[in-house]
Amino acid sequence: MNKRHHRVLAVGECMVEMAPRADGAYTRNFAGDTFNTAWYMRRLLPEAWSVDYCSAVGEDRISDHMLGFMQKAGIGTKSIRRISGRTVGLYMIELDNGERSFAYWRGQSAAKLLARDREVLSAALAGTDIVLFSGITLAILSEEDRRNLLYALAEARRRGTRVAFDPNMRLRLWPNVAVMCAAVAEAAEVADIVLPSFDEDGQYYGETSPLETIARYRNAGASTIVVKNGVGRIHAEGREEGVVTFDPQPVAQVVDTTAAGDSFNAGFLSARLSGASLGDAIGRGAQVAAQVIGKRGALVEIDV
Repeated sequence: MNKRHHRVLAVGECMVEMAPRADGAYTRNFAGDTFNTAWYMRRLLPEAWSVDYCSAVGEDRISDHMLGFMQKAGIGTKSIRRISGRTVGLYMIELDNGERSFAYWRGQSAAKLLARDREVLSAALAGTDIVLFSGITLAILSEEDRRNLLYALAEARRRGTRVAFDPNMRLRLWPNVAVMCAAVAEAAEVADIVLPSFDEDGQYYGETSPLETIARYRNAGASTIVVKNGVGRIHAEGREEGVVTFDPQPVAQVVDTTAAGDSFNAGFLSARLSGASLGDAIGRGAQVAAQVIGKRGALVEIDV
């Protein structure tokens, strides 16, 4: 690694997380799909890389606590706007044999306005080596703000920034399947790296094989596609490496699947940024995710 400064930027919404404890009480944390990935990337990447977050929060005490949490974790907050009259969203996790369900409160979330100002957004993206966003990032924005975000990402890509996209398809955040799928397809056109999950993409696009999912994103212009598939075989394709498959090792005890995909993304992207092959990077992602699902909560300590 040379001494040049490198920068990762994740774009999205960090929320207050209420996670269940073994005694039935709840612990307050902060989490959110792209933020989870940033949090793990900060632990996995060398110090030559900075990891920043782009979002918006309110001006209240809970927003102060969230920013303090990010800064303590080593995540840069200079690209987070503060918006008067808004606050941060909250979600509560319920667990059933390791599988999670969520209840959300995000009506006044400031992050829904993170792409309202195109110039501010473009300035945040400037100078990044890689930027990550997700289908949830898209879903919380208005149609006009989604256009602002995709425009800014396309401009950053033309300037040399690599764009990574996790479709993370959550139908409850969208008006209907058609709107969701159209937005994901449009977002894929500005992405170099796409990290879908077959249980979502296959269902909503009517695909019967991860290879069909790969072909669709390849046709959209992505150079690297990694299709996660729960505990099943991972299928991937790189422009130079071709098709690669990987069979994750079974996890002895699944405690909480929260952030499984987010932590996989962190392990994969960190390894690729450090020069790993496609297959080795997938293995690293699977290794990180296996540690995460063995503990409670989205953000847990891992062996790096």
